Amino acid sequence: MSSVQRLVVGAAILDSLERPRKLLCARRTAPEALAGLWEFPGGKVEEGEQAESALHRELSEELGVSVRLGAEVRSGTADGWVLNEKAVMRVWLAELVSGTPQPLEDHDELRWVSLEESALNALPWIPADFPIVAAVVKAASGS
Repeated sequence: MSSVQRLVVGAAILDSLERPRKLLCARRTAPEALAGLWEFPGGKVEEGEQAESALHRELSEELGVSVRLGAEVRSGTADGWVLNEKAVMRVWLAELVSGTPQPLEDHDELRWVSLEESALNALPWIPADFPIVAAVVKAASGS
C-alpha cells in the first residue's frame, strides 16, 4: 500500500454468520457525489489503530451496534479492495451481538437485503463496492 492510500474498513453485516440469508446495507448521505448510493458500513482507520479495532469503533459510531467479526472477504491483493487512487478497503463478514442498527452518522437508511446477488445488485451501490458485493455473496455461501 503506498503512503498516499488511505485504509478504510467495512463490515458485511449478516443476519447470521452460520446460516446467512440477509445483508445489512447502508445508504450514504455524503459526500454529494456518493449521496443516495449504498455501501458497507465502516470508515477510515486512524493513525496507530488496528483495522479490526477501527471497524468496531466505526460500527458503534455509525450504527450504534457491536458485532462479532467473521472471516475477512479477500480481494486478491495484500492491501485490500481498491476503492479509488486514494483508498483501499478491507471488509469482514460480521453479525450483530448487541444493539439495533440505526443510521446515526453518514447514512439516512439501512436495509436488510436478501443475499441473492440479483437482489443486492438491484441497489445503486458505490461503483467500487460491486466486486465486493459479489465476493461477500460468495464468501457467505461458503463457496
